[in-house]
Amino acid sequence: MSFVNFKKREVQFKIVYYGPGLCGKTTNLQVIHRLINPEARGDLTSIATAGERTLFFDFMPLVAQAIEGYQTRFQLYTVPGQVMYNLTRRLVLRGVDGVVFVADSQWSKMQENVESFANLEENLQLQGETLQTLPHVLQYNKRDLPDVAPVHYMEFMLNHGAVRQSSFPAVATTGEGVFEALNMVARQVLHKFMIVHSRKEEGVRELALV
Repeated sequence: MSFVNFKKREVQFKIVYYGPGLCGKTTNLQVIHRLINPEARGDLTSIATAGERTLFFDFMPLVAQAIEGYQTRFQLYTVPGQVMYNLTRRLVLRGVDGVVFVADSQWSKMQENVESFANLEENLQLQGETLQTLPHVLQYNKRDLPDVAPVHYMEFMLNHGAVRQSSFPAVATTGEGVFEALNMVARQVLHKFMIVHSRKEEGVRELALV
C-alpha cells in the first residue's frame, strides 16, 4: 500500500520482484541499482538469515510526479525463491503496490514458474489482494540461453487471464528488458494511485528511471 510521508513530502511505493529460485530476481535489482543515478538511490541491502536472502533498495526517479509538491520514492524488494521460505515471501509482500514476476525461460523451469506464479496468487489472497487488481508485469528472463521456451508458450502458461498483462523478454545479466518491465509496473502503480485518490491521469508525468 502506498504511503504518503507528509513530513518528507514523499509518496512511497513498494515493488516486489517475485519468481522461482535462480530466475534472475537478484540480478534485476543489481542491474537497476548499478544503472540508476547514484544521487537518487539508496544502498543495496541484503537481509540474510539461515539459507535465505532478501535484497532491498529504494530510489527516487528523475521524473515522477504523483501529487503536486511531493516527491516519489520506489522501494524495490526481492523474495527468496525457495519454497521453504514462503513465510518470508508473505512478509515481503505486505503492503506491496506492484509486482514484477520474473520467469525463467528455460524449458526445464516451466513447472517451477507455474508453481511460483500460483504461490504468488495464493500469498496475495492471504492479505486480501489479487492479481486482477494489483499492478504487475511479467518478465521472461534468460532469453540468451539455449533451450528456452518460445515467448508465446510462456504467455500461454503464465499470461492467460481475462486481461493480458504486459510482458517483456529479458536478459537480466545485460540489462535487456529490465528497465522496460520496471518502467511499466511503475506507471501502473502511479496510475492506480491517481485513480484511488481521484486525481487526473494527466497529473502523472512520464517516468524516466535512468
